[in-house]
Amino acid sequence: MPGAYGGYASGVTRPPDCSPSDLLTALSLLPLEHPSRPALRGQAIEAWLPMAVRLASRYRHYGQPIDDLVQTATVGLIKAVDRFDPNRGVVFAGFAIPTILGEIRRYFRDRAWAVRVPRRLQEMRLRISATQNELTQKLGRSPTVADIATHLGTTEEQVLEGLEGGLAYNAVSLSEPVGRDDRLELGDTLGGDDHEYELVEARAALELAMSLLDRRDRTILILHFYGNQTQAEIAGQVGISQMHVSRLIARSLRQLRHAIDPGNGCAGRRNRSILTEV
Repeated sequence: MPGAYGGYASGVTRPPDCSPSDLLTALSLLPLEHPSRPALRGQAIEAWLPMAVRLASRYRHYGQPIDDLVQTATVGLIKAVDRFDPNRGVVFAGFAIPTILGEIRRYFRDRAWAVRVPRRLQEMRLRISATQNELTQKLGRSPTVADIATHLGTTEEQVLEGLEGGLAYNAVSLSEPVGRDDRLELGDTLGGDDHEYELVEARAALELAMSLLDRRDRTILILHFYGNQTQAEIAGQVGISQMHVSRLIARSLRQLRHAIDPGNGCAGRRNRSILTEV
């Protein structure tokens, strides 16, 4: 070993002519418990950091903060420095680049999805994306779902599931402007609860339930809830006492409640509301 390596291994100051590769060689010669090893390791990482930054910059247009990407690439670089063995005859760049890129890809797999989906769908999306590029060049057109399924040796349903899962990768804000003007936002186009649908169902249920009552009971309910007549006024028209009208209304509501919702003992108030709305 050249004398420069031995002199550097015993100190913490980097010689001006010591290359990044020399740092790794010197680091490999130091025992794990050597007091100079942490400083030398830090200098080796710093010397190779520009490579990690360049690799991270390849993904700057994928919608993730560049600082996060650089940090992830640096983690991969640290792992490569700690695992590298110059005695195997492999240059460090050839060993480190796959390690760094693998760390970046794991970052996108685990953290970059707007909505978390099962890992199998994430992996299927990546396979589909690579297959689409390959088949487009091979076929001279955009591949169909059947083409992708045949190439991957899977079913069309699984390909469609992967494509649908890929839609969860990016999320759009509900404040995103849509249309030709900026006055309409995406959130404005989303539907909400419509009370009218409930009334349609209620009218259908009530019509069937009312048909189960006799003619006099139906007449009393109609006069009371739709004609807004008092019990005394109804009693005069039907020819019975006001007390009898009150009992018939209560009995008819119980029958309607049971007909509309037999299992709900608290449906009386709802039935009264339905009668006034429909």
